[in-house]
Amino acid sequence: MGCIANRGLMVVKDWFTKIVGTRFQRELKRVRPVVDAIHRHEERLKGLSDAELQAQTPKLRGLIAERTGQVAADVERLKKEKHDCPDAEQRKELSTRLSHAEAAYVKALQAALSDALPEAFATVREACRRLLGSEVVVTGHGLKWDMVPYDVQLIGGIVLHQGKIAEMATGEGKTLVATLPLYLNALAGRGAHLVTVNNYLARRDSQWMGHLFKWLGLTVGCIDDTEPSTPERRAAYLCDITYGTNNEFGFDYLRDNMVFTLDQRVQRGHAYAIIDEVDSILIDEARTPLIISGPVGSESDEKYAQFNAQVVQLVRRQTAVVNDLIAKAEPLVGDDKTAYDGAVLLYQAQLGAPKNKKLLKLLQEPGVKSLVQRVELNVLADRKLPAREQKLRHIEEELYFVLDERGHSVHLTDKGVETMSPQDPNLFVVPDISHAVHEIEHDDRLSPKEKVERRREVESEYAQKSETLHIIHALLRAHALYEKDVDYVVQDGKVLIVDEFTGRLMHGRRWSEGLHQAVEAKEGVAVQEETQTLATITIQNYFRMYDKLAGMTGTAETEETEFFQIYGLEVVVIPTNRPVRRVDKHDLIYKTRREKYNALLDEVERQHGRGLPVLVGTVNVDVSETLSRMLKRRGLRHEVLNAKYHQREAEIVAQAGQPAAITIATNMAGRGTDIKLGPGVKQCQVCGITAHQAPFGQQIERPDLTAEEIKRRGCNDDPPCGLVIIGTERHEARRIDRQLRGRSGRQGDPGQSVFFLSLEDDLMRLFGSDRIARWMDRTGAEENEVITHPWVTSAIGQAQKRVELQNFQQRKRLLEYDDVMNQQREVIYSLRLFALEGGEELKAEALRMIEQAVERLADELIGTAKDAYQWDRALMETEFLLKFLISVPGTTDPAKIRNRDELLQAAQQAGRAAFDAKLQHFQDVEAKVGAVNLGGQALSHIMLTVIDEKWKDHLYDLDQLRAAIQYRAWGQKDPLLEYKSEAYDMFVGLMRDLHATFAERWLKLQIEIGPSRGGTATGPAGGRPLGGAGLVKGPAPRRPAPMVASKATAGGLVSGEPAGGSRPAPVGASVATSNPYADVGRNDPCPCGSGKKFKKCHGAAA
Repeated sequence: MGCIANRGLMVVKDWFTKIVGTRFQRELKRVRPVVDAIHRHEERLKGLSDAELQAQTPKLRGLIAERTGQVAADVERLKKEKHDCPDAEQRKELSTRLSHAEAAYVKALQAALSDALPEAFATVREACRRLLGSEVVVTGHGLKWDMVPYDVQLIGGIVLHQGKIAEMATGEGKTLVATLPLYLNALAGRGAHLVTVNNYLARRDSQWMGHLFKWLGLTVGCIDDTEPSTPERRAAYLCDITYGTNNEFGFDYLRDNMVFTLDQRVQRGHAYAIIDEVDSILIDEARTPLIISGPVGSESDEKYAQFNAQVVQLVRRQTAVVNDLIAKAEPLVGDDKTAYDGAVLLYQAQLGAPKNKKLLKLLQEPGVKSLVQRVELNVLADRKLPAREQKLRHIEEELYFVLDERGHSVHLTDKGVETMSPQDPNLFVVPDISHAVHEIEHDDRLSPKEKVERRREVESEYAQKSETLHIIHALLRAHALYEKDVDYVVQDGKVLIVDEFTGRLMHGRRWSEGLHQAVEAKEGVAVQEETQTLATITIQNYFRMYDKLAGMTGTAETEETEFFQIYGLEVVVIPTNRPVRRVDKHDLIYKTRREKYNALLDEVERQHGRGLPVLVGTVNVDVSETLSRMLKRRGLRHEVLNAKYHQREAEIVAQAGQPAAITIATNMAGRGTDIKLGPGVKQCQVCGITAHQAPFGQQIERPDLTAEEIKRRGCNDDPPCGLVIIGTERHEARRIDRQLRGRSGRQGDPGQSVFFLSLEDDLMRLFGSDRIARWMDRTGAEENEVITHPWVTSAIGQAQKRVELQNFQQRKRLLEYDDVMNQQREVIYSLRLFALEGGEELKAEALRMIEQAVERLADELIGTAKDAYQWDRALMETEFLLKFLISVPGTTDPAKIRNRDELLQAAQQAGRAAFDAKLQHFQDVEAKVGAVNLGGQALSHIMLTVIDEKWKDHLYDLDQLRAAIQYRAWGQKDPLLEYKSEAYDMFVGLMRDLHATFAERWLKLQIEIGPSRGGTATGPAGGRPLGGAGLVKGPAPRRPAPMVASKATAGGLVSGEPAGGSRPAPVGASVATSNPYADVGRNDPCPCGSGKKFKKCHGAAA
């Protein structure tokens, strides 16, 4: 009955769809009137001269400015009032009014832009027509302009302007489509950004489409043509339209929030952005947060090389154990009576070396893989039992370490620990620091001084053991999970990461968490210095800052749920301009990788013999070079496009569609380039391939040929024309496979695609259901025999869906954690902006900090005393003087200060008086040396320094919390809720510490008049002349470390690219004090009480 009901529902659904159309068809119907309006404007514009057409740009600018002028003026007025307002309550009210005014401006602007859309789009289309045949130089090559947007491209442009994702097939001209909404949104004067996946596309498109924009009177910039934190980068952002890569946009935002003067900021806001290949950036790269980091002065770098030799020995011993387990298992699995025992041994071997070739071959035997999976389920069930009832705990005992290939993690077993440190088995046993400290604090036999010493010893032991264990785990991951020429390559003595999605080398990027140092030690190259996070943001939270965000790609429909849940972006499928005529064949599956490669090469040779161009898509560098060697042995000429030869990309792609060309490309999907067919590849005047996607406004057309003629040609089975796509294995994401297929069949061209798979492929081995293995067992597949069936293709699709779901959960989890930090980041960055902008607003904020810091110190000094007579008044007087250099009248007189309220009032009054006196002193100095706003600059500089210093420490603490919080799940607690709670408490502590440190440094600041250098000197803000000379003395803030931009994966990516002049050191102003940490050892716990080693805390400045 259930099946009948489901079938009935499907019939009703199909009937309903035929009547009202799909969601995408209804969306296209809604924009049809707008397309008609564009056509009407276009007819009028055809009669204009070139000068009159170019005058459309200032005309449309004026109309938009007129519609939004009043609201924009309100926004600017409220900004100025807020900047000049000294009263905290009034500022809060002005902030609320400003937020409402900004929202009203954005709403009015979007309404004005939508009204101007038909005329603006018509202007762009007519300009394209006028430019036909004109010459344009793109990345050093001369091209002729030959593009005018089709109606389907107009629809794509409308969708992009609406802040949605346009899914457009390969070859449909996404680059040109973007010019329409970019032109329209640039008219508002707030900047429009086009975000690409690599700098080649950013440079190419900015020059190519810039030809059109410049003709229309707009300015175009490309941030990837400039260096970070330079006037040239700032100028690129000030252009009407700015092209660049997603990483550079994100890093510039982080750098802008680390500068010391406003004129060092390069970005001017986040109004509108179009993301090209939006699925690649917002989904594939969303697991990799952007990080700016600096060196930590760690002594652990040499330890990577020191422990590497031991880890190499451990890996060799593990290999011997695994081989022994496999040898024992082989005879057992062949006998039904002992098969399960053999499967247990194979499962052990799989834990120790999942890619062992003997193991993989044995798993292909009939019934073996399903038996091993049964053992795995039994082990998982056994682990859930109480320890005394577990029967399979011995599974890991013979191994030195255990690998989790899916989770990309590794851990040492007891046997591994004993082998690494036979003399001291407790070397890697990290002490329970909270329990140890609790025992020390409650040990009445110890004096206060002894308690401090014992606590230092425990903390030091904890830090050293944690660091050693961290290094060894990183080395194990490097040796066991990361493969050369797959995950990275070694060039010129450096380890370069290979982007898993595009196959490109990621120059200047480094893995974080010590992984990159471990890989360097493994490969025997120089181990670079370890880094610490200074600023970070996820891709998701960066792009969610834009007022309006849009995207375009060839593959978004399969991920539309994620796009809407995370970014609020709808997906609209844009119809093709011409019918899609590509034959997508079912997957061909073989037992072993060797069989697959042989069959694949036979197919390449066959299609090459037919004169057809062949593109072989591989998932990594290693496979591409293996196939290249095999093709050479067969005497077949070919080109290789991978991470090692990317500099020849344009040349290789240009030739890939020529007759009989063979091209091997690593993840061609991410290249963003079209392959055009050479002469003779498309042989027939009338194509016999049945189209499976109709062009805009048309029905699927049938070939004007007889069925016999189509069958004779083999058009729908083995097409004799077009580009042949051959995939060497399925990617984790279905989108990447669709993109690879989409390289063939562009703009109505014929083509075909097929994937060659084996049960040894990573996807099949890790996530593929054992149903495929059982299917091959039942059919009795022999060596070199292929299996192809829609059911098998469907099973592979299900495996991909499982991986996609797992990756989606990772991205969603990452965002949930980063949302916690994002709220904190917004508070810190807004406070930083206060400090940069200066004015009365900054002075009011500084005074509030001082009042709160003084109040907290007073509360700490009162402690648990119930009555004023219990106070230690002498200590109070001393502490106020030492901490803030202020004297609180009546502190030592019980008659003058009788309770807490009176103490707080007196202390705050003393703080205010000291603050005002300091500002007045600066004014006196300004009058003597002829400087301007010296006090405001010093205030800004100190606050910025303190914010950066404390924020960096806070990020480190959050990293440590994030790394440890997952273990709370063992105690039946939700790690995310625990993280939110503890991160909030840490942030409250951060703000208190920030207030106290700022108050201390400002109130202790001393000014002396010194000789000028060359007539002027640089003020405390690091960039403005003081007009005279200033020598500023006070507590020394830690000198900011050099910065690098970075990108972090789940393992973490960190780049070695210099961040530019974000932090210029003061020239004529110096900050100095005595060193209170002179006697502290580098590996001792920091005396500040942070719990970190001195070298990673206050010792970092040494």
